[in-house]
Amino acid sequence: MTDIIKSDLLESKHILEQCIYDDKNLSNIKKAGDLMVMALEKGKKIISCGNGGSMCDAMHFAEELTGRYREDRPSIRALAISDPSHITCTANDYGFEHIFSRYVESMGSEGDVLFAISTSGKSENVINAALAARSNGMKVITLTIEGSKLSDVCDVEIRAPKSLYSDRIQEIHIKIIHILIHYIENNMKF
Repeated sequence: MTDIIKSDLLESKHILEQCIYDDKNLSNIKKAGDLMVMALEKGKKIISCGNGGSMCDAMHFAEELTGRYREDRPSIRALAISDPSHITCTANDYGFEHIFSRYVESMGSEGDVLFAISTSGKSENVINAALAARSNGMKVITLTIEGSKLSDVCDVEIRAPKSLYSDRIQEIHIKIIHILIHYIENNMKF
């Protein structure tokens, strides 16, 4: 049994090391943080979305900003598209592929940021949200994987290294989410 545990940890370490030494990706994380800080300092907000575990990550990102991450500071304008009544209403009336885009159409404003998270980079509802955000004059930051269809509809793409399993991708995603939250906290002028 300990072989499985050690193997999983070593696999995680290998993927994290790939991320650490990807200078383009590190630069994109900084660009994403700068876009978020710039929008927030102009009184705009960040809307995050994703499916399944990525929705949980989107919610975690938003609650750490509206609540507190490491330091006491004013609440930061962020929200995740995770309201079950909106999701089920929209899925029933328009289809699951529109659950995020309908929300972005109504709640997103010019200058806001959409933070779109997808471990596959192929989720139609996340792609539609990015398209709706662009139509609203929002900036789009994606957190995804190499070969993502989201790369065509975003301003900044942050990629996890390829992996056979989504759990390894999600481990990198949550690390990047924490880095972005920390970056925002350290760079905002409160």
